[in-house]
Amino acid sequence: MTACNREELHEERLKEALKNMPTDGQLEEMAARFKAISEPSRLKILFALSGGELCVEHIVQAVGGNQSAVSHQLKTLKAARVVKGRRAGKKILYSISDWHVITITELAKEHLNCDE
Repeated sequence: MTACNREELHEERLKEALKNMPTDGQLEEMAARFKAISEPSRLKILFALSGGELCVEHIVQAVGGNQSAVSHQLKTLKAARVVKGRRAGKKILYSISDWHVITITELAKEHLNCDE
C-alpha cells in the first residue's frame, strides 16, 4: 500500500470515528453508568436482580451484607438509572431498568473465561 493510499484510508477512518463519536453529554452519561456498575457489591445486586424484581430484604439475602449498605448501593444504581423501584404495599420492589447493563455485565462475566 502506498503512502497516498494509507493517508486516504486514515482520512476515511477519521471521518467514521468523528461520525460515530457520542456527544460530550452522552459520554458523561455512559461514564456515570459504568461508574455505577464498577463496584463489586453493586454488581452482585445487578446479578441478583437479573432474575426478576426483589425487595431489599431478599436482595440482602442474595448478596450478603446488611440492609443499610444494600439500600445505599441501590440508591446509587437508581441515580444512574440502572435499577428502578416500585411500591408494593409497605415494600419497595427493585428491578432492572436498563437491560443493556445486564448484557454488559454478562459479557464481562463471560470474558473472564476467555484466554484470547
